[in-house]
Amino acid sequence: MQNLTSIIALDGPAASGKSTLGRRLADELGYLFFDTGIMYRAITWIALQQDMNLKDEAAITKLAAQAQIDIRPPSKSDGRACDVVIAERDVTWDMRGGDVDANVSVVSAYAGVRKALSEHQRRIGLRGKVVMVGRDIGTVVLPEANIKIYLDASAEERARRRFDEIIARGEKADYDEILKKVIERDHIDSTRAVAPLRPADDAVIIDSDKMDADQVFARVMELCK
Repeated sequence: MQNLTSIIALDGPAASGKSTLGRRLADELGYLFFDTGIMYRAITWIALQQDMNLKDEAAITKLAAQAQIDIRPPSKSDGRACDVVIAERDVTWDMRGGDVDANVSVVSAYAGVRKALSEHQRRIGLRGKVVMVGRDIGTVVLPEANIKIYLDASAEERARRRFDEIIARGEKADYDEILKKVIERDHIDSTRAVAPLRPADDAVIIDSDKMDADQVFARVMELCK
């Protein structure tokens, strides 16, 4: 392929399909897939390993700033999208435990942690050949990205997709409850003081309400060429 971009910023609200699209793009282009949410998991994992008080915002923020953390292309074919490396130790699967699940929302809410991890994300992204997925990549982390995509969908459509995923796994789900959580998450993301969720001024906004995954992928590949 010719004339491909080097840094792709992919933003959007929760459950809009960013991660699925981002990983497919990265696979197609031979780029690093970097879903920035994993960095919050990594910091939470380190804090738990060190038996830190997760309610100590200053200490957790200092940890995030000083952490030796890197995101690299996958070194193993075990389902991982990338390697998460802390102080040269591969912790990709270590940080997927329930204890991290239960506490990552606390850590990710700290403004200082978000700022510190944005700097780590920027350092990694500026290497190029990366598809970086998040909520503030095009606006804050990498405003100079070659191409910026804002993948959007209505709250109702995103809730329906999440509901269908849960049902497909054979689990029970309540659509109304899922929709309520999606709307709450949108409000939190769009009104927070630090790096609120919004499209970059020069982002291409793609509304996927009436598009399937293949159509969205094709549209973005057109933009990349």
